[in-house]
Amino acid sequence: MSQDWRERKKARTRERIQGEALRLFGEQGYDATTVTQIAAAAGVSHTTFFRYFPTKEDVVLADGYDPLIDAALRNRPESEDLVERVRNATAEGLAAVGGSDRDALLARVRLLLSAPSLRSRLWEQMQGTRALLERALAGTDDPAAVPRRVRVVAAACLAVLTTAITEWADGDGRADLAEIVDDAFAQLRAELR
Repeated sequence: MSQDWRERKKARTRERIQGEALRLFGEQGYDATTVTQIAAAAGVSHTTFFRYFPTKEDVVLADGYDPLIDAALRNRPESEDLVERVRNATAEGLAAVGGSDRDALLARVRLLLSAPSLRSRLWEQMQGTRALLERALAGTDDPAAVPRRVRVVAAACLAVLTTAITEWADGDGRADLAEIVDDAFAQLRAELR
């Protein structure tokens, strides 16, 4: 019981730090906001900030979506083709994203699109997501065992997701993200026929 309480407390602290960071980034800009300001706004020490987020970039990039998608992909039936597996796993993951999570996602996407200083880290994160998709689709944790066909599909699906999320953010998050993502996957499927 006390372990659950500690984990919930850690999750709340992490969410508070990230929420205050996103608020400050929105008000002052990413580059103008310091870790000290974020820690003070969140009511934590500088050291506590770094215990939760190793760098300032990580407070923007950190999310729990990759593990959700990974688990959903690995649980999809193998009778689905690769694109359909990613499409359905993504739909499951998006269904778990609530209103406040969507607001945070929108703020994060806007920052990632507008702050040049985050671009290289975003690229690294996207490569990690692509590798996760590859391994989950291939059913292996060995990157060398992933067939080229799976690598190509994973890259295409990541492009679909990136395009859909960017379109959603460009529309100020007013449209339904799940519908945009589903439609983007439908566009890919139509072109592959």
